[in-house]
Amino acid sequence: IGSAGEDPPPGNTAPGWLPPSGNTAPGWLNDASAAPAHGTMPAATLLPFTAAPSRKSAGPTSSFRLTERFILLLVFSAFITLCFGAIFFLPDSSKLLSGVFFHSSAVETNTRTGTVSGSGSANDEKILAKIRKDHEDALTEAKDTLQKRPEEIKQEILKEKEKVLRDSLGPDGGDVDRLPPVEYQRPPGATGQEPPDPRTRERRAKVKEMMQHSWGGYKRYAWGANELRPISKQGHSSNLFGGLKGANIVDALDTLYIMEMYEDFDEATAWVEKNLDFSLNTEVSVFEVNIRFVGGLLSAYYLSGKDVFRRKAVELGERLLPAFKTSTGIPWALLNLKSGIGRNWPWASGGSSILAEYGTLHLEFMHLSKLSGNPEFAQKVMNIRKVLERLDKPHGLYPNYLNPNSGQWGQHHVSVGGLGDSFYEYLLKAWIMSDKTDEEAKKMYYDALQAIETNLIRKSSGGLTYIAEWKGGLLEHKMGHLTCFAGGMIALGADGAPGDQTGHQMELAAEIARTCHESYARTTLKLGPEAFRFDGGVEAIATRQNEKYFILRPEVIETFMYMWRFTHDPKYRDWGWEAVQALEQHCRVEAGYSGIRDVYATSPNHDDVQQSFYQAETLKYLYLLFSEDDHLPSDHWVFNTEAHPLPVIRRDSTDQPHKDKTAA
Repeated sequence: IGSAGEDPPPGNTAPGWLPPSGNTAPGWLNDASAAPAHGTMPAATLLPFTAAPSRKSAGPTSSFRLTERFILLLVFSAFITLCFGAIFFLPDSSKLLSGVFFHSSAVETNTRTGTVSGSGSANDEKILAKIRKDHEDALTEAKDTLQKRPEEIKQEILKEKEKVLRDSLGPDGGDVDRLPPVEYQRPPGATGQEPPDPRTRERRAKVKEMMQHSWGGYKRYAWGANELRPISKQGHSSNLFGGLKGANIVDALDTLYIMEMYEDFDEATAWVEKNLDFSLNTEVSVFEVNIRFVGGLLSAYYLSGKDVFRRKAVELGERLLPAFKTSTGIPWALLNLKSGIGRNWPWASGGSSILAEYGTLHLEFMHLSKLSGNPEFAQKVMNIRKVLERLDKPHGLYPNYLNPNSGQWGQHHVSVGGLGDSFYEYLLKAWIMSDKTDEEAKKMYYDALQAIETNLIRKSSGGLTYIAEWKGGLLEHKMGHLTCFAGGMIALGADGAPGDQTGHQMELAAEIARTCHESYARTTLKLGPEAFRFDGGVEAIATRQNEKYFILRPEVIETFMYMWRFTHDPKYRDWGWEAVQALEQHCRVEAGYSGIRDVYATSPNHDDVQQSFYQAETLKYLYLLFSEDDHLPSDHWVFNTEAHPLPVIRRDSTDQPHKDKTAA
């Protein structure tokens, strides 16, 4: 045998060298013709076997020629094969085995228990029992494999492939199976008490029935798709998700749990475990995938304790990290999940990143660091703050566009609605989620709110308070449906306001809630338009055709929910119930709920899309509006911008597990 590091002898590379037994690497076969070329493996792993000398080198002292040796070897191999074949495949092989090898008679095997009886020695009986057991185990395994459905076999093959791939990546390759163990603790309030008031209890039950109806349509006609087309009864997907599937399932997980629809939750969990795949060559919106998929998975983990959600969330988070590979660390808007190549929306002000998109990652990424033990997630989002802090803010405002390479603002367009909204929300919630220790986030939020109130908030001649948009110093007196979340945000942050501003901010929140309610009340169908204006003699009314649609948005309901919790004024529940009645009358169809193209028309013209956020946000906020305050209480939970509840990260970890029937 050659020593370590010795090369095979020249001229004998193929026929005279094989990998050592027990160390066969992938790609090596016990066939000389299949051996890889010399040099593909270290010489130390190659061992020569003793081959018969060639005719040229055979001397007169040889007792047998090569051919004769080969024939003898062949005969011996055939004999061994025949013996073992008889042992394992003849009908009465146990007796043959006993008589030939152990000289024992009357050996009988109990096929139920695998025990052996007879007149042989105890040692013989043990050997026979082991052989019989191994034989029966092999037959059982083969039978089980044959009985499996093709899809089960396919899933096992895919899982094995994924395991091999993860193992090949090594410890730094994003193997989520190597996540550190985490002590699971569920904060209080995952489920709440029944409302004592009969009318409120009836209204909450109605909202749950709406969820059951919309979920049932999705399950029947679009299971696994991103969204449902409830009129044409088929799946629907936008380019926000690329080839990623299952947005509706992931978005609805926590709503199913909160409403105690546990069977549906378990069914959705099984789909996530078996079918949710991120290893795709597809381009997705980093923002949308983060708030819906990452947020939904994190929330489902914290509510249920099922570790599959933690693993999936971290895996997806790792795939989103390449989006931050820019000169400033401000992430791209779009990312290919496989190649890691990012870019921005082509329409976004000269290749800029959008404030609401790169500013709406903080909550999820802080939890990803907590659950994975990887500080990189937190570092990425904290760096965004550093970039923003270095920039001059015009009038204290944050423009919607920022170039990720130059680190300079794009167009000076400021909005608390689309393009800007959730950035401000996440500043406040970052402070709350940190157990109110993140003083930087707190200061940024209240400074920004002061600038918004000074520069953007106005009151109409009819007394309605609204938040206008700012375009290079000129105000556009328009307020979007998306902007209506601000009432709830201001109410949520009022108790931490500096000085004596708490009362003032609650009044401001109530005024915005009233304005948004009026945008609903002043339509024919009693559902709010996408945007409404305060100019040209109109107030809280859409004047352009492309602003008159309603796509089941949640922002007005969200503000009603917060206002109810902080004031317990019954008008907010009444306003929410008006929205329920309008949804039932005009949006409900046979297979679910559809958006409407014109809320001022006398009859609804449906757009045939049930948005995933309808179940994630609109119905969840309605359900909580008619629930008690102990259900997802605000001192233990914060909602991400897709209404996925995430727990406050306690300084002293005082939140204790809350046991219930579905805990893992």
